[in-house]
Amino acid sequence: MNAPASSATPAAAHDAHGGRLAHFPVALFSTVMGMAGLTIAWLKAHHIGGMPIEIGIALRWLASALYLFLLVMYGAKLLRHPEAVKADRAHPVRLNFFPAISIGLLLLSIAWAQDAPTVAPWMWGIGAAVHLMFTLFAMSSWIHHTHYDIKHANPAWFIPVVGNIIVPIAGVRFAPADISWFFFSIGLVFWLVLMTIVLYRLFFHEPLPARLTPTLFILIAPPSVGFLAYVALTGQVDAFARVLYFTALFLTLLLASNAVRFFRLPFFISAWAYSFPLAAMTIATFEMSARSGLPFYAGLSWLMLAVLSGVVALLAWKTLAAAHHGKICLPE
Repeated sequence: MNAPASSATPAAAHDAHGGRLAHFPVALFSTVMGMAGLTIAWLKAHHIGGMPIEIGIALRWLASALYLFLLVMYGAKLLRHPEAVKADRAHPVRLNFFPAISIGLLLLSIAWAQDAPTVAPWMWGIGAAVHLMFTLFAMSSWIHHTHYDIKHANPAWFIPVVGNIIVPIAGVRFAPADISWFFFSIGLVFWLVLMTIVLYRLFFHEPLPARLTPTLFILIAPPSVGFLAYVALTGQVDAFARVLYFTALFLTLLLASNAVRFFRLPFFISAWAYSFPLAAMTIATFEMSARSGLPFYAGLSWLMLAVLSGVVALLAWKTLAAAHHGKICLPE
């Protein structure tokens, strides 16, 4: 039960206002992943299906502004509350959302690649370098840990390592091919390793807590992004590309068949985990449509774009409502 406002102590008032910055969640960078993914999907819809380019451009500016805002806010947290950032880095779950910072920059480099050919390569280069550092830090933490348990394993663990698969999508035009193959190899091999660990935890241990349940959608991202990266590297949809795509399609169907479970969950910031995986699958389906010419993929891509747009709009509305009511930047 909350104390009356008149009895609030100065310390409590500070925690409610100035101290809120200390609880600014690094997981908010997942909103950039969702917005940038939606942007790329609409740009793809323009190039393949003739949708108005203005929608993609508007979303691109919005995603870029959101990224800069979050970067400034988390930078302020680092300067004013370094101990809170240190606690984030040591947390078994929050640690895995730091790479969302570099992934957001990589996705924005893809979105800007065609219209900002001088800036996008720098965004990509910085994003790739920072993401490699996050990967090394995360894996070192896992290897030399003193506090992890199997119950800490969840799909968010994919973000640091499997995020490397995103690098080749734009990397094939910005850098020598071997650099892209380097990142692709890291992401692909360790996706299989982490997939085994996460499925073991899901099959044989207690269910994920409600706050982390939306992260199950992250299972869709590695094969769908892997498909896009592999096609970018090889220039064709061969047998292996189809394995990646249809694995992603099956996981999408699996999670869609459990939609009622997700609808019943209360809103958490982790719900943004729905957005980027759906965006990746939407973009992959547009790519399949363009390369195969089959009506099935064309219809599926437009259906997924509609679902993705609705999901991101709903998440944005719920996030703004939660921020308005002071339900974000609170201690867990």
